Amino acid sequence: GAMAGQVLVTGGAGYIGSHCVLELLQAGFVPVVIDNFHNAARGAGALPESLRRVQQLAGQPVRFQELDVTDGAALRELFREHQFSAVMHFAGLKAVGESVQKPLEYYRVNLTGTVRLLETMKAHGVRNIVFSSSATVYGDPKYLPLDENHPVGGCTNPYGKSKYFIEEMIRDLCNAEKDWNAILLRYFNPIGAHESGMIGEDPQGIPNNLMPYVAQVAVGRREFLSVFGNDYRTDDGTGVRDYIHVVDLAKGHIAALKKLKENCGCKIYNLGTGTGYSVLQMIRAMEKASGREIKYKITGRREGDVASCYADPTLAEHELGWKAAFGLDKMCEDLWRWQLQNPTGF
Repeated sequence: GAMAGQVLVTGGAGYIGSHCVLELLQAGFVPVVIDNFHNAARGAGALPESLRRVQQLAGQPVRFQELDVTDGAALRELFREHQFSAVMHFAGLKAVGESVQKPLEYYRVNLTGTVRLLETMKAHGVRNIVFSSSATVYGDPKYLPLDENHPVGGCTNPYGKSKYFIEEMIRDLCNAEKDWNAILLRYFNPIGAHESGMIGEDPQGIPNNLMPYVAQVAVGRREFLSVFGNDYRTDDGTGVRDYIHVVDLAKGHIAALKKLKENCGCKIYNLGTGTGYSVLQMIRAMEKASGREIKYKITGRREGDVASCYADPTLAEHELGWKAAFGLDKMCEDLWRWQLQNPTGF
């Protein structure tokens, strides 16, 4: 049956948000999406193109409002109009390199936006939130795999710091007000796309992440991939990361939403697979999925990159009953289908 109450999804037209909106609809929730189109393409009519397609896939309407999360007055108006049972907070700026160049912009949007959101939630008695955090809060790994007890805060860029500061704000709020429930989800590296090929990651400009770039090389949009460093202390010298299928990630949010109903207080979970793959392994996997050669050049290391980073995801399995189901081949096949069907994105 349908779950009571509406779920506010901030930044719900973006890559991860749109996949979560689809999972919410399919699980019987009623998502209400806000987005300011910073990282979303406009579709025909009022809906972002990603959500127009989600609507098609789900066979049900998506409630959407164009709204910037830093706009307190607009947020207050929105909360007056709706009865939200919980909030899923994705909205924020997310490019590591850009955050080094524009720190104030990242702090303004990510921190102020979240403060405004939490203030509005508090004023309207909405005390359940799932926050989109990141494995970047762990900084340079002291040990691997990374579990939730690993020290946080040694972040190497303003983007990571903003995620860490928001985690701290939410933890402090939960300490001060015992009726709050918050789940902080530390994502590893989301890749892939919905298996329909209708929604996926649509980077604006040059992709900041490895796999969208690899896919664009495979489809002929870019000539070659730059591999940043092959002298790390890993099996083949290239950086190792934990990649997770975006649909698995979205299902993790549904599990988190159900956990909130237990009045769980403040909880933190890694969402990853627990397996690390190197850049060269990812290139080979994408060559296999696409049947095309992917040209690459080795260049110098990128500042702030760590050699290896992968999750211990067992806590989420024990407490949320969630575990990543899709392996590397599936991630690459679904990414390739999205890329082929949408060679220039949305």
